[in-house]
Amino acid sequence: MERKPVNDFIDSAMQKVKELIDANTIIGQPIHTEDGITLIPISHVSFGFAGGGSDFQTKHGGSGKADPFGGATGAGVKIHPVAMLVINHGSVRIMNIAPPPGDTIDKIVDMVPDVMDRVENLINRKREGKVPETVEVDESWIEPVE
Repeated sequence: MERKPVNDFIDSAMQKVKELIDANTIIGQPIHTEDGITLIPISHVSFGFAGGGSDFQTKHGGSGKADPFGGATGAGVKIHPVAMLVINHGSVRIMNIAPPPGDTIDKIVDMVPDVMDRVENLINRKREGKVPETVEVDESWIEPVE
């Protein structure tokens, strides 16, 4: 099969896309802070690619002459940061960078990791004897639900 110029266009465009998109684009390079926290960016990457071409004959073409060729390729890449992996003194958390959730269920799901961290800290403090067995609560600010 004869190699057409469109093959070169497509190969060139795909090579550029490969240079842009690698594992370091999706999971970024770690960022180390002075206080020992490591941040690792996580991104959503999408890309599109199109290409085409055509040989066409002209009335001035003759035998032995190559047919004229027209072609083009294009590619686009979208990189959208979605989260940061936070490593702090052996603890690993994921911090979403997405817009705030729109409904109650989304809000509850987003709160679960924070609540779990708080419960874990409370249990650890209780084991160490830093939390009293009973806690007095001022209920004057609680309004009854009708």
